[in-house]
Amino acid sequence: MAGGRAQLEALNVAALDPIKALSDLLGEERERVARLWAKRLRTETYEVDIPGRDLRAPLRRLLDELDRLLRDRGEDAVRLWPEVVRPHGVFRYSQNFDPEDLSREFKALEEVLLYVYARRNLGYIEPEVATLIADLVWEANAAAQASYSRVLKTEEVRFREAAVMESVLNQVDVGIMLAEVDGTVSFATPPVSRLMGLPMRAVVGSRGANTLGPVLGQVNARHPTGEPFKVADMPFLRALKEKGPVRGVMMVVERPSGGEATLEMSATPVWEEEGELAGAIQTFTDRTEAANKTKALQNAHGELRRLQGRLLQRTRQQALGQLATGAAHALNNFLNVLRLRITLLQREFKPEHLEALDKTVQQIGELVARLQEFNVQRTQENPTDVVVDQMVREALELARGELEQREHPVLVDLDLGSPGKVRADAGFFRELVVNLLLSARDRMEQGGRLRVTTRAEGEPWLTLRIEDEGPPYAMEELSQLFDPLRRDSGLPQLSLYLAVARAQVQRWGGELNAENSTAGVGAAFVVRLPRVHDAAVTEAPRGETSRAEETRPGAPRRFQQTRRVLVVDDDLDNARMMAEVLGEEGYDVQVAHSPEVALGMWDRRRFDAALLDAVMPEMSGWELARELRKKTPQALLAIVTGMDVRGQNRANLALVDAVFRKPIDVGALDDFLGQSEGGTGEGGAAEGSASGAQGTGPTGLHH
Repeated sequence: MAGGRAQLEALNVAALDPIKALSDLLGEERERVARLWAKRLRTETYEVDIPGRDLRAPLRRLLDELDRLLRDRGEDAVRLWPEVVRPHGVFRYSQNFDPEDLSREFKALEEVLLYVYARRNLGYIEPEVATLIADLVWEANAAAQASYSRVLKTEEVRFREAAVMESVLNQVDVGIMLAEVDGTVSFATPPVSRLMGLPMRAVVGSRGANTLGPVLGQVNARHPTGEPFKVADMPFLRALKEKGPVRGVMMVVERPSGGEATLEMSATPVWEEEGELAGAIQTFTDRTEAANKTKALQNAHGELRRLQGRLLQRTRQQALGQLATGAAHALNNFLNVLRLRITLLQREFKPEHLEALDKTVQQIGELVARLQEFNVQRTQENPTDVVVDQMVREALELARGELEQREHPVLVDLDLGSPGKVRADAGFFRELVVNLLLSARDRMEQGGRLRVTTRAEGEPWLTLRIEDEGPPYAMEELSQLFDPLRRDSGLPQLSLYLAVARAQVQRWGGELNAENSTAGVGAAFVVRLPRVHDAAVTEAPRGETSRAEETRPGAPRRFQQTRRVLVVDDDLDNARMMAEVLGEEGYDVQVAHSPEVALGMWDRRRFDAALLDAVMPEMSGWELARELRKKTPQALLAIVTGMDVRGQNRANLALVDAVFRKPIDVGALDDFLGQSEGGTGEGGAAEGSASGAQGTGPTGLHH
């Protein structure tokens, strides 16, 4: 091998013509030289591949001219080729190349020519050929630099003010880009390239819609949400299309050196004096530090929200569990006494056994009253007019962590219809929605979606509906869902909580129910509450009689004595026992086991009074009272309930003449039904219980 190279060197010394050697090289390898030159140039200048743009074309033209001069003019090619290259400096200036880029471009040409020649010549380059290549390349570089500088000086003289402004703009941290009315990017300050992480020369001078795509793809541009950032999302294109300013568009880019940057972009259209659109100006601002801090705050807020949701649920479950345990212990003691007394009565009748039984029943009633008092103290905080949609959004923020941060997340779709306000305690209403959301979530072990809707439902109702995608309830399960004594091994406190929640919703004059979806998949919790009107009439105009005044207990009745009584209760045992006790007192009593049956019986027969259970599946006792009051305004109507009605909606209380709490004092009930002219003489609903009669204020409530 060494001998062959020595022979080759001897032949070259004798007959080498560097002009011919370089001409032969370009004649045979010109396309390869152009390709390698373009590749090296792209690497040196971070040039971006743009569809439809051939980076080799101007380089191939220079090589063609060099090959022609070497073949036709021989040694004069070294003097003539720089003149051919001179316009190339002007061309690179129009492409926003820097002078350093020009030097790198011709240095890359020298390296490529030497590499290709050495490869063809078994790795050997004659000094004469190397000298010729160096002379050609650097003469061309000097000519291109001279033309570049001449244009630059001309531009500086002609646009001195613009040059000064550009110099200032180069020093600020905000990047500025100008676009013509057709979307052509005409100018970009160096900070734009610095912020984007790539030189923007490929974009300047061309239509942004065509050249921005590869740039955005190379920096993996995306929205903060993770979606790809499209060319059409650029603010200046939107400003040109919409003919208005576009503010605060955020974009995340990946820097070639590593790491991510968050940029905030805004665009404003520019108008001619005649009112014609001239273009748009877009700014780029680095918001990376602010975005990182915001993300850290969001993560901290999400964690806090998740902990709040867990604490809220855990505190509620512990409170209900302790309440249930204490109540169960006391009730078991009372039931044990009742069973022993009944056993003694079965063996031998003695009056003292009956008195003891009556005393135990009173003690149970007092225990229930204390439990209800606990609920009143817990929920009577600050009833206000709350905006339902706002409460739903706040509750969702509290519950979102618990819903989404699981192995199988549950997502929520909001369909809020701005139905208005309700009168309720804001804190409890928020907690109510949170726990209904979590209860619905627990029905979807594999995750899914919840749909929360709010609607105005006629006058005066408002409906909040939380639908899940879990399995439908069995009819027996649906009927016992709100039973506080239900035994459920899976969720032992769910029904107790739902019973407490339903009681509180009833205090606000509304209802809480559960129902299966008509589509056969999923179920829903449905809250119905009376809406609050902003311009509610608080006092009836003179000369008019309000419904409350028309039906208040102090108004005279047309009948003289109550005889026919309708008892409405979905618990048939309670209804029959009530009918039997009243029958022994001389009343003509009929029993209805549902509101629908009661309405039918009321239409077929004249009744003087009705005793209505407050909680029934199809319709509440309050709603039934409203319908009966429309049919017979003078009838005596009373609600019978085991719940505490303090805090009940005033409009509901105005519909009835009395409220009796279970267990009922039969004497107080007889006194109420025995009124010859109706009313209690104090202008309000009366409330009866097992502990006698005692006035408690201007409403004339009886305990």
